[in-house]
Amino acid sequence: MADAAIFIGWGQPVRGREMQALQVFNESMAYWGRLQQQGTIESVEAFLIEPHGGDLTGFAILRGDPQKLDALRRTDEFAESTTRAGLIVEHLGVVGAATGQLMAANMQTYAAAVQKLA
Repeated sequence: MADAAIFIGWGQPVRGREMQALQVFNESMAYWGRLQQQGTIESVEAFLIEPHGGDLTGFAILRGDPQKLDALRRTDEFAESTTRAGLIVEHLGVVGAATGQLMAANMQTYAAAVQKLA
């Protein structure tokens, strides 16, 4: 299982652009599936969340090798995909994430920094 991920979160569609939001969501799912088939990412999982009073209505987790994910985020196709999504949904966010051994390494770095400040 991959230790790095890209978290892509989104809010409600812009009013009046709901059909475009569905189209871009389907295009994004196809794009992410293609990235998985090509080996650029290891897996993708998308979620819709129930209403909770916040801005987040759904998110996707793209898991993979940290270097491959970093390179992916710098591609024109990724930039175009996220730009299109940002035009039709509110509160789009794209954030790197760590889990597993990468998270453990990050926590060790954090603990070492805390120790130096103690």
